[in-house]
Amino acid sequence: MTDSLRIIGRDDLPDNKLPEELGEKDLLEIFRSMVVLRVFDERAVALQRQGRLGTYALYWGEEATQAGPLYACSERDWIFPSYRQNAIGILRAVPASTIFAWWRGYGGREGFYNVREHRVGPICVPIATHLPHAVGVSWASKLRGERDASLVWFGDGATSEGDFHEAMNFAGVFKTPTIFFCVNNQWAISTPVHKQTALKVLADKAAAYGMPGIRVDGFDPIACWKATHDALERARAGGGPSFIEAYCYRLGAHGTADDPRLYRNEAEAANWKRLEPLARTSAYLKRIAVLDDDLESELFVDAKKSIASAVAEMEALEHPSLETLFDQVYASRTPWTFEESLRELQSVERPPEVKPLGAQPGPPSTGDADAPVGPS
Repeated sequence: MTDSLRIIGRDDLPDNKLPEELGEKDLLEIFRSMVVLRVFDERAVALQRQGRLGTYALYWGEEATQAGPLYACSERDWIFPSYRQNAIGILRAVPASTIFAWWRGYGGREGFYNVREHRVGPICVPIATHLPHAVGVSWASKLRGERDASLVWFGDGATSEGDFHEAMNFAGVFKTPTIFFCVNNQWAISTPVHKQTALKVLADKAAAYGMPGIRVDGFDPIACWKATHDALERARAGGGPSFIEAYCYRLGAHGTADDPRLYRNEAEAANWKRLEPLARTSAYLKRIAVLDDDLESELFVDAKKSIASAVAEMEALEHPSLETLFDQVYASRTPWTFEESLRELQSVERPPEVKPLGAQPGPPSTGDADAPVGPS
């Protein structure tokens, strides 16, 4: 397999036929979602650089792999993000302030959301450990005779993990309605994909587990939508799981604590940046008279206001108490060892320089909506 599914043209390649299921409203909603994700990501990077968030895993340039697949899902489908899709929940009514608070290190109600209410799994930092969770939830749906499916995102590095094999194998054997969406951005931190696997096309791994695999243009949200839509239709019809490889490139750093100049040629990243999905999708929608400059500007203004409000909400939160460390660990009363540890923590006065921020004196935060931001 060498060809990738692509709808939006690139370089000297023309646009392909738009899927008939997508109308003007659908295209604008996918683009709006990409704008919201982009603004959140840029704001998060700026906040981290200012010391207002902890280390952050940016996803600048991978919005197509998130907005497209999510739009293909029904509201009842479960989605399972990795840290690279950390903000996907805001497209399912998770408050953006909650995601910001999570990156600030807050716990409890302030830094987490109800996964059942939003059908969004926890943001998964360990590599590939959420894949079996996605399979288990979709298997439960199948056993109950429901039509709900699971969509799980992961990177190329995750395909080397045991959890990947176990999840793929179980899904293939029991034909669970699971969509494995692999974002192959060609870098697992500093490990290039050619040192990750001998396969040239990750989608070819699917055959070993008895499921179909397809490679799509990871900078094309419509192609990502189409592949996910078709896989979900197959899953709901009892056809079992599918593997989608979104081939793209990690345009920025792995995270705010990473400097990719130490291990790769940044001229290569600059060359790939020509294909980044937001500008490319904008140009396409303008070619087919779905978007104009005024509407695009309006979408960005709305997103900036919304994200700025979320920043202000996050910065108005009081820092969670030490008791949060022990909340929701056990369904019933915590054991005495936890209570003893809590008393010990409470007895130690923290030096002022390491006390958490919490709400600050002075006028409330505005979220710095107009500050210049961008990928590092």
